[in-house]
This record gives sequence, C-alpha cells and structure tokens, in this order.
Amino acid sequence: AAALVAEVIVGQLARALGLRVPELALLELDEEIARNERHDEIVDLLRASVGTNFAMRYLPGAIAFDPGAMVTVDPAQAARVVLFDAFVTNVDRTARNPNLLWSKGELCLIDHGAALYWHHDWDGGVTGAERSFPLVRDHVLLSRAGALAEQGAEMMAELGDARLAAAIAAVPDVFLEPHDPETRRDGYLRWLSARRDAAAGFIEEAVRARSGV
Repeated sequence: AAALVAEVIVGQLARALGLRVPELALLELDEEIARNERHDEIVDLLRASVGTNFAMRYLPGAIAFDPGAMVTVDPAQAARVVLFDAFVTNVDRTARNPNLLWSKGELCLIDHGAALYWHHDWDGGVTGAERSFPLVRDHVLLSRAGALAEQGAEMMAELGDARLAAAIAAVPDVFLEPHDPETRRDGYLRWLSARRDAAAGFIEEAVRARSGV
C-alpha cells in the first residue's frame, strides 16, 4: 500500500502547489468486478484490487508528453515540477518515463507511486529527510527549468505544516495499516516538514545539475 499512500500524498501536494494533476478519487471495488472477465491475469489483478483503491480522472484528448516534441513549457513551471519531484523524492520522471501528460496546452502530472521511496523501509523517524537528490540530474524537465533557486524558495514557503497535514489526512486508514494510522500520519508530517526545512540542499543540487545540462 506504500505506493497508494504516495499517490495520495504527492497528488494532493502537487494540486495544493498549483501543479496540474487529474482529479483524484478513492474507489470501492466489489469482488463482483471480476465475475465476467475471461483473462486469468486480469482476473487476478481485479481480485487483488477489491476494496479501497486510488484513481485519477480520465483526461479526454490528453497525450503522453514527448520530451523531444517542439512544445513550449514555461520555464517557471518546469522548475516547479523539477523541485517538487526533488522534495517528494520522485525517481520516476525521466526522459524514458516522463509520467507527464500534455492536455489542452499544459503539463499534467501523473503516476506518483514511486515517490516517497524512503517509506518502503521506514521506522517512522526523520532520518534522511535532509539528503540531497542527485537523481534530479535525470529529470525530464531539467533542461527546460529556469530560476530554480527562486522557484524553490517560493514553493517551500507555500508548504506550511497545515498544507502538508491536509495532504496526509487524505490518506485512508486502510492504506496505512497494519501501522497505527494516526502515528503513521504524524511520522509523514514530521518527515516532510523536516524535508521542507532542509530544502536548500536539494535546491542547490538541482541548480548544479541544471548548470551541467
């Protein structure tokens, strides 16, 4: 369920920061969903998904973002996406797998299950929150990003504890089990707050990486 936790928290934070993300929803899937499916592999997937699930609204007409396409991406927006991914330690926004859609002339962020990778083996503390994010060098939008230092400072100022807590509160208890949900939420808040307070490190890392592009 860690990937689902990441989808909820990161998706909510992105929206709170003005980054475009499809509408997020929680769906309850009944075991009957697999009754008429003939393909065994799909049946297995559907049965494993019974219960509470995470979903994003379908965007008609959206296409996968092509890094080589001649489309104009606002440098400030590109910088915000780069630094947001550094903040949430998202390793999965590369040229090979951008996890971006192009919809109505704008970027739209999707698929954040690989973010917050530290929580897969996490004791609930804040160890590692201050670390830089060297993988920012592989970010698909790094070469298009401008004013990284300025955008980073602005974004971190927007991430008050209340905004972090609201995103974390959106995670349903079932995604946090078998841990105590409230204890786990408190841990996420402390880690993300510490990450925000140590943002100078990963912002500087992004600036250095950008200068080498």
